[in-house]
Amino acid sequence: MKIVFMGTPDFSAVVLEKLNSVYPVSAVVTGLDKPVGRGYQLKPSPAKVKAEELGIPVLQYEKVSREGLDDIRALEPDVIVTAAFGQILSTAFLEIPKFAVLNVHASLLPAYRGSSPIQWSIINGDEYTGITIMKTVKAVDAGDILLQKRTKIGEKETAGELFDRLAILGGEAIVEALKLVEDGRAQFVPQDESKVSHCSMIAKEDGEISFDKTAKELDCFVRGMSPWPSAYTQVFDKKLKVFAIQKVECERCGKAGEVLAANEKQGLIVQVKDGAVRLSDIQLEGGKRMNDADFLRGRKIETGTVLGR
Repeated sequence: MKIVFMGTPDFSAVVLEKLNSVYPVSAVVTGLDKPVGRGYQLKPSPAKVKAEELGIPVLQYEKVSREGLDDIRALEPDVIVTAAFGQILSTAFLEIPKFAVLNVHASLLPAYRGSSPIQWSIINGDEYTGITIMKTVKAVDAGDILLQKRTKIGEKETAGELFDRLAILGGEAIVEALKLVEDGRAQFVPQDESKVSHCSMIAKEDGEISFDKTAKELDCFVRGMSPWPSAYTQVFDKKLKVFAIQKVECERCGKAGEVLAANEKQGLIVQVKDGAVRLSDIQLEGGKRMNDADFLRGRKIETGTVLGR
């Protein structure tokens, strides 16, 4: 079976490695190298780096549906596999493979159609998530489902940790899906449109904390924003990133975001909707990441201070 793989970020690279170990990939398609840093040096996508490491030919396009149709047709793929590719595919492109374009999506569709399903599953406090292998169609993540794999979200799991686990699960799922295709046992099931939910792309500014949440809601938010863009608030006129919180008991009460205690013994305690939380793992803009007790050595935050803008 001739397979072309299309992807961009680390998630794609992990899926590619697992896929190629069972079904050798003919070519990898990814976006153009992008300038990064102060020197604007060109940096390849993780998918390209992994492909070169595996000795797989790489094709790069700004828009594959506009620039790469002839190249992909010449490869005569049986199946095209996409995983976090990040480009909209035209009808002409979707008609290229003999069987189908199959997408590896990091949610249990029809839940969380869109670009940030891993983060939103944690932010929303879901108990389970998973991987869906589906046929790609013109509408976003709306194709018929070939198979799904379900996994429980850890009680303190961050989006980054779940990302790593789902990438491995995604590689296993696409291998299983291709075996169904190879054996002639692939059966597709339409998505239940009455159960569809969508998730938006997360931007850097979306990490700003609202303390008018319950402790549970805030914990989910902080974990869902880790490692990027990171949950944050403001103190000393600087951004304070928050990587972990703990619900605590506190005799004082205040308004949302008010500092109830700030010392080495108690840590940094802040009022939330249903009580108090400790901001236990933090990083001040321009400083190092540390626990709150260490942070408060040499820094004084007055009780009654309200965090945020």
